[in-house]
Amino acid sequence: MDATTRMQQLVTGFRVSQAIHVAATLGLSDHLAGEPLSVAELATAADCDERTLLRLLRALASVEIYHQLPDGRFTNTELSDQLRADNPLGQRAVAVNIGSPTNWQPWSWLLHSVRTGENAFFALNGCSLWEHRAANPRESADFDASMAAMSRRAAPAILAAYDFGQLTKLVDVAGGNGTLLMAILAANPALSGVLFDQPHVVAPVGAELDRAGLAQRCAVVSGDMFDQVPTGGDAYLMKAIIHDWADPEALTILRNCRSAMGDSGVLLIVERLLDPNNPVVTFGDLTMLVLPGGLERTVEEYGELLAGAGFTLTRAIPTSTDWAIIEAVPTA
Repeated sequence: MDATTRMQQLVTGFRVSQAIHVAATLGLSDHLAGEPLSVAELATAADCDERTLLRLLRALASVEIYHQLPDGRFTNTELSDQLRADNPLGQRAVAVNIGSPTNWQPWSWLLHSVRTGENAFFALNGCSLWEHRAANPRESADFDASMAAMSRRAAPAILAAYDFGQLTKLVDVAGGNGTLLMAILAANPALSGVLFDQPHVVAPVGAELDRAGLAQRCAVVSGDMFDQVPTGGDAYLMKAIIHDWADPEALTILRNCRSAMGDSGVLLIVERLLDPNNPVVTFGDLTMLVLPGGLERTVEEYGELLAGAGFTLTRAIPTSTDWAIIEAVPTA
C-alpha cells in the first residue's frame, strides 16, 4: 500500500468508528444472531429507515463487519459477532460508549488541548467528564458497561500474573460495578473484598453479587475517593483509575489509600504503561487528554508519583495483555 492510500485510510478512520457505534447502538448484530435477515426485516427490528440502513450495512460489509449474501440478506461475521450483547468478551459496550457525543465531541477540541494544555472536555462543556456523567445516568451506565467489558477481557491475564491468594482482604477503589473484583474473588475462595465507588455506581451491584454467590464475601461501600477510602484491607486495587487524573488529583487518591492501609499492606495499580511504540497506549494517552484530563505514564513516572504519596514501587508486573500490575508498599 502506498503512503497516500495509507494516509487516506488513517485520515478517514473516524467514519468506520462511527458506523460501528451506530451498528452497536441499533443492536444489529443481536438481530442477526440467528438466521440471515433482509434489510427490510432488519429495519423493522431496529426501528430505522430501510434505505439508510442498507447504506450503513453496505459500508460495514466492505470492511468485513457483516456480510451480504447473493440474495441481498445480511449475516454476522467474526467481527460483527463482537458487537453482540450476549458476547461476554465482545466490544458492543465499548462501541456504544466511545461513539457517543459525550466521548466523540471533545476530540474536535484536541487542537485546543495541544495548544493550551487544557482538558478538551472541560473547555467544551464547562464541567468535568465525571460531573457530566454523574448528572446523566444513562451515559454513566454506558460507561460502566464499557469498563466492565474491558475488565472481563483483562481479568484472566491479571489473575495469571499475580497471586491474589496470598491476600486476605482486597479493597477495590473506584471498582465500578465490580467485574474485576468478582473475578478475583471467584478465583480465590479464601479472599474477601470491598467494592468502593460513588453511590450511583455501586447501587445496582448487590444483585449481581448475589447471583455470583459472592455477597457474603464482598462488602459494597459508597463514597468519594478524594475524601477517603475504606480502611481494613491488606491490599488496595485500582484498575484504570490513576491514569484518569493529573498528578495533583492522583496524589490525593494515592495518599488516601496510604492513610487507609496504615504502615502495612500492598497497593496494586493496574494500568497500561506508556510505550511510544504501542498505538493503543499512545492514543489512549490522547483520550486521557481530551476526556478526563489525565495521562498515561511510564513506570518511572509511576514510581515518582507513588513516592510522593508515601509508597515505594516494588515491581511492575507485565501481563499477557497491554495491562501491567504496578505493585507498591508503604515506605518505611
